[in-house]
Amino acid sequence: MIRAILLALALPGMAMADSPATDSAARVVSLGGSVTEIAVALGAGDRLVGRDTTSNYPDSVLDLPDVGYIRALSPEGVLSLGPDLILSEAGAGPAEAVTVLQAAGVPFIQMPGDPTPEGVLDKIDAVAAALNLPEAGAALHDSVAEGLEAARQRAAEITAPKSVLFVLSLTAGRVTAGGAGSAAEGIIELAGGRNAAQGFDGWKQMTDEAVIASAPDVILMMEREGDLAVTDADVLAHPALSLTPAAKTGRILRMDGMLVLGFGPRTPEAAATLHDAIYGTGSGGD
Repeated sequence: MIRAILLALALPGMAMADSPATDSAARVVSLGGSVTEIAVALGAGDRLVGRDTTSNYPDSVLDLPDVGYIRALSPEGVLSLGPDLILSEAGAGPAEAVTVLQAAGVPFIQMPGDPTPEGVLDKIDAVAAALNLPEAGAALHDSVAEGLEAARQRAAEITAPKSVLFVLSLTAGRVTAGGAGSAAEGIIELAGGRNAAQGFDGWKQMTDEAVIASAPDVILMMEREGDLAVTDADVLAHPALSLTPAAKTGRILRMDGMLVLGFGPRTPEAAATLHDAIYGTGSGGD
């Protein structure tokens, strides 16, 4: 969608694609798992000198210095790596850290963050433009676009969409779920499901009454360990979740967080995996 203009014009805050800032960028810090995945998929993995904590795929990036969580950055940690380009997903923070990074004299480029198929392609185009890799960007764009179109067609064939509640966390007994416009809703719809969380935007805590009323057929969560893990036993013991059709039938699914919410080049894979988990391979959703 924006590929043609990105080759000549920059996104807000982006250096021109043919400027020295991008042509000579040999030391790149990547902030955000999807941006890192795109950079590697474009063949620029050898130019990465640092990553944030959410950048955990492919395994090769795990050897890079970790500058911290993308929404809790230390500008000193980022700048200590001597980058000549900083690529970031939308939503990096805190705001004060981003201000310092933007004022440091190193190009700091934030990518589009729309959790839709179009948003994935826009992000690929933007990263390719920032790294001055137009041919690799066009090839990746076309490959991912093909996979996204297949996901859309698969979703369109569902005649009886299942409702899915994406539970991000249980904190003090309160369910935090993904509402309208969230990455959770984006991937649920691309997989042919219907978001059970209605009436709010983004990620918010739901009341027990709202959870019960949402009546999800499926509960979807990220694979997590330690204090953030939510086990099946936690779900079945929760006063609201336990009363949902999903809990009563044992339809509790877990997926890798970056795969399912990242909206990067693996989004077609995520949609196919979730579709099959909800409906079963070859199901029409009846």
